[in-house]
Amino acid sequence: MTAASGRVRDPERRDKILVVAAELIAARGYHAVTMAEIGQAAGIVGSGVYRHFESKAQVLSALLDRTMTELLDDAARVVDAGHDSATTMLLLVRAQVDFSIDHRDMVGLYRREAPTLPADEGRRLRRMQRRYNEEWVTTLGELRPELSDAAAQTLVHAAIGAIQSVVSYDSGLSRPDLVTLLTTAALACLGLRDHAAVDGPAA
Repeated sequence: MTAASGRVRDPERRDKILVVAAELIAARGYHAVTMAEIGQAAGIVGSGVYRHFESKAQVLSALLDRTMTELLDDAARVVDAGHDSATTMLLLVRAQVDFSIDHRDMVGLYRREAPTLPADEGRRLRRMQRRYNEEWVTTLGELRPELSDAAAQTLVHAAIGAIQSVVSYDSGLSRPDLVTLLTTAALACLGLRDHAAVDGPAA
């Protein structure tokens, strides 16, 4: 409990802190950015940040939590739509492709910094990751029932890794070409190239 815990915390100010923190970290890297700089960019004194976050690690945790929450929400919308398994799998892939292209900075931050979180926060984030992956694993199992759970999980990790590789370089390709190539690569990792059309509906 912080000394400022008795004060009303403005959720809009908290959101602004996260937005500017994401921008600063994307530009300079997590370890190079200080809480004072985050506060200054958010238009408040550095100590004001501590009314919302106890540490820079907590800022990082909140940013990564947002990333996983958005991915989980995307997956839930796809699964709840009630499509056949092939279409659901394609839509899960496309949602991850779109997210990785549109939020490269956050995906890159997740991949680099998630292992540095305090143990409790790291475990919570990994539980969210497993819940997200399980939607893929379940759908893949419906399409490829011959796979063991371990094999299905391995292929899902490979497919997501192939998609998220986009955050590590700038290919110079147009977005439509990039979407097609990443979707094709992910379906190939899953062994599903013949199960769904790459140019099917977007998530």
